[in-house]
Amino acid sequence: AAYSHHLVDVTLMPIGLHNQPLNLRVQLQALIDDTVGQGYDAIVLAYGLCGQATAGLIARDIPVVLPRAHDCITLFLGSRTRYQEEFAREPGTYWYVQDYIERREGKGTSLSIGAGLDTNIDEVYDEYVQKYGKDNADYLMEVMGAWQHHYKRAVYIDMGVGDGHQVEEETRSEAARRGWTYEQMAGNLVLIRQLLGGEWGTDFLVVQPGERIAMAYGEDVVRSTPILLE
Repeated sequence: AAYSHHLVDVTLMPIGLHNQPLNLRVQLQALIDDTVGQGYDAIVLAYGLCGQATAGLIARDIPVVLPRAHDCITLFLGSRTRYQEEFAREPGTYWYVQDYIERREGKGTSLSIGAGLDTNIDEVYDEYVQKYGKDNADYLMEVMGAWQHHYKRAVYIDMGVGDGHQVEEETRSEAARRGWTYEQMAGNLVLIRQLLGGEWGTDFLVVQPGERIAMAYGEDVVRSTPILLE
């Protein structure tokens, strides 16, 4: 937020809510509702679709802005293209970043593709079936990695902020313990800076008042739909 030319009020959510996407959605909507009449120009969410946690969120009196990303890993890597390239190279990857490990709750140390859904697979899957049908639900769960249990690689994303040596060593040790290969790669803050700076190009969805966030098939990842047309 310090890099933005705008005045930004930051609200941090508990990391553990990533493991409870439906609960996260409820809490995010409550925060959105609380901003009504408070004089803000927009609400920006530093989230991806994140296990459908952001699907269904409604913009009230100001726009809500969301990166076009399946999960937060895209934000740390800097682009959907880079995320897709890494996913294609090795789908079975656990991703680690300094902030997530330092702020962990209990033993949950990983930021991994689909890992946050593991404890709520049945709940999320049932919702997908109701909304999109069984075949589409099966496809979505596969794409999002919720049934991907054969991990082979641990990647530490170095965001270049602070001293990440201890976190790097912890990631390396975890990889060795589990028999995974270990890699380190540089992160990129461009999407986060654009999000906070109001530079909302094609990598972002701007949801206007009276619209809600919905999942989109293909590269767009998310779309907005008018509430009155649902």
